[in-house]
Amino acid sequence: MLRPAQFRLLPLPRGWPRRVRSAVVQVISLARISLALTQGWASQSMNGQLRRRAEADRLQSEIQLLREEIRIKDARLKQLEAHRRPHYPPTQRLAILELRAARGWSLAQTARIFLVTPLTIASWMGRLDEEGPDSLVRLPEPVNKFPELIAYLVKRLRVLCPTLGKVKMAQLLARAGLHLGPTTVRRMQRDTRWPEPRKVLQPAPRIVTARKPNHLWHVDLTTIPTALGSGPRGFRSPCRRPGHFAGGSRLSSTTSPGV
Repeated sequence: MLRPAQFRLLPLPRGWPRRVRSAVVQVISLARISLALTQGWASQSMNGQLRRRAEADRLQSEIQLLREEIRIKDARLKQLEAHRRPHYPPTQRLAILELRAARGWSLAQTARIFLVTPLTIASWMGRLDEEGPDSLVRLPEPVNKFPELIAYLVKRLRVLCPTLGKVKMAQLLARAGLHLGPTTVRRMQRDTRWPEPRKVLQPAPRIVTARKPNHLWHVDLTTIPTALGSGPRGFRSPCRRPGHFAGGSRLSSTTSPGV
């Protein structure tokens, strides 16, 4: 084994800074193989305490890796401005509110974790029972029968409260006025099918092509404060020639979606 003073005697290969990134990835791969061998040996040991310790270490490692995955994904979205980030679909909004209830998060905590504003979370909470195609929060599939509601509750409790047993879950539902037996809860838990959210087809935008001067006009509305009060004012900009707006601003193409 080399002593600390002997590390200075080892010459570094030429051009080693060019291999730094490869070295980092290779070292982490070797560490993973070493941990896998050690945990595999401990999990098959005759010592029960050693097996439990290996399982605890494996779960702790999995938690850290999942946190790193979430950090990387969040860093990508944080590079976008808030108004340019993709919106959560209605079914995902309900899942966020369910996770907030299971975690006991505040509005600020939920907004920070999911990269939205507290006012957005408050708006979702205020419009939970809103119905119609434009509702902000929706179930994956409409629930119109009482057994469907019970099955949905059991599945979500299994995901969000995994340590809750079937007997305890039946007692918890009984307190809420939903009387079920433990065997019924177990049967519902075995059904792992999850309905896929229905896709909403977006109509294709109408394309208008400017073929000659004054053939395409661009209309914009803005609010201008005046002495008589604020109100919308309209501005029209004709196309002086195909593919251009007034003022010389070039369009990305000679076609423009109709308004």
